[in-house]
Amino acid sequence: MNNPKRIAIFGSTGSIGTQALEVIAAHPELLSVEVLTANGNDDLLIEQALRHNPNVVVIGGDNAKYAKVRAALEHTDIKVFSGDAALVEVAAMDIYDLMLAAIVGYAGLRPTLEAIRNGKAVALANKETLVVAGDIVMQMAMEKRVPVIPVDSEHSAIFQCLVGEHRNPIEKVILTASGGPFLGRKTNYLVNVKREHALQHPNWNMGAKISVDSATLMNKGLEMIEAKWLFNLKPEQIQVLIHPQSIVHSMVQFEDGSIKAQMGLPDMKLPIQYALAFPNRLANSYPRCDFRKFNTLNFDEPDYRTFRNLPLAIEALKKGGNLPCVLNAANEVAVWAFLQNRIGFLDMTDIIEQTMQKVSWIDKPSIDDYYHSDGEARLYAGELMKL
Repeated sequence: MNNPKRIAIFGSTGSIGTQALEVIAAHPELLSVEVLTANGNDDLLIEQALRHNPNVVVIGGDNAKYAKVRAALEHTDIKVFSGDAALVEVAAMDIYDLMLAAIVGYAGLRPTLEAIRNGKAVALANKETLVVAGDIVMQMAMEKRVPVIPVDSEHSAIFQCLVGEHRNPIEKVILTASGGPFLGRKTNYLVNVKREHALQHPNWNMGAKISVDSATLMNKGLEMIEAKWLFNLKPEQIQVLIHPQSIVHSMVQFEDGSIKAQMGLPDMKLPIQYALAFPNRLANSYPRCDFRKFNTLNFDEPDYRTFRNLPLAIEALKKGGNLPCVLNAANEVAVWAFLQNRIGFLDMTDIIEQTMQKVSWIDKPSIDDYYHSDGEARLYAGELMKL
C-alpha cells in the first residue's frame, strides 16, 4: 500500500484550511497532515495540532502566541516555529508532498514561491499570489515542472473541464459569479451597507475578506487575473456572468463552439478534495445536486456601473505589469478598513482607483518591483484613509 500523500496547509485556521482538514480526516489512508500554519488564531491552531499531529506548526503574531503554542504542544513531537521567515523556511522543507496555499492575501506569495522553488506541488487557494506575480510564479512552476492545481471553485471547474483537452485550443472561459449579497442593488442602497451585511453571502461559507470581495465583485476581477496566468489566456478570452444559483461553477468554450461546464452544489470541500487527491476522485457523502430542485438556472451580465471594482480589475488585467499588484494591495488595505468600520462600502472603490492612478506603472516588473509596488500601494491607500 502506498503511503498517504503528505499535505502542508498554509493557513489552516481559515475557511479553506478548516474544510481541508475535514477532507483529510475523512481519508486517512490517502492523505496526512504534515504542516499547519496560522497567522494569529493560536487557540484553533493548538486544537488542530493536537487532533491531527503534524510534523511542524507555525504561528504568526507576537512572542506570547508562540510561547503559548509551544507550551501547549511541548508534550508532543510537534516542532513549533513562529514568524513570516519561518513560513518561508518551512515551505522549503522536504517534509511534505503538496502545499495547500490557503493564506489569505499577499502574505501567501513568498511561501508559495518557496514551495515551487523547491519542487513542491501546490494546491492554490490563494488567488492573490497569481494576481500579484502570476508571470513569475507560473514561469517558475514551468521551469521546476511543478503542478499548480487551483482550489477556487471557478478555476477548479475550468481545470476539470480541461482534463483531456490539452491539444484543443480554448476560445474563451466563462467565470460565473453569484452576485453576492447585493445582487440587483444600486449605489443609493450600497451607501449605507455595513460590515455585517457584506458578510452575509447567499450561497458560500467563506472568510471575511473573500466575502467582502464577493460583495464588491472584486473577487471576480481577481479571478479573471488568476485565470489569465493559470490557463495562459488573453484578457479577451475571459468572460464573467452572474449566475445566482452557483450550480455552474464555470465553463470552457472551445474553438468548435462546444462548451463544457462543471457543476455541483456550492460546497468548497469538493474543489478542495479534488485538488488534494488529483488526479483521483474520492468517494464522499456530501449532498448531491438534484436538478429536479433547480428548474431554472440564470445567467446575466454583471452591473459594471454599480460595482466598479470589477471594471478596475479588468483595467489592471488588460494593462498588466505591476498594476494588478497595486490593485490587490489597495484592495486588501481598503477591505481591512471596511471590516474595522473605518470606511464605507463605496469608499473601498474610490481608494483602489486613486491608488492605481498614483503608483508608478512598471511594464515588466521583477519580484523586487512587485514587493516595492505592494508596499507603496499600501502606504498610499493607508494615507488616503489616514490609517
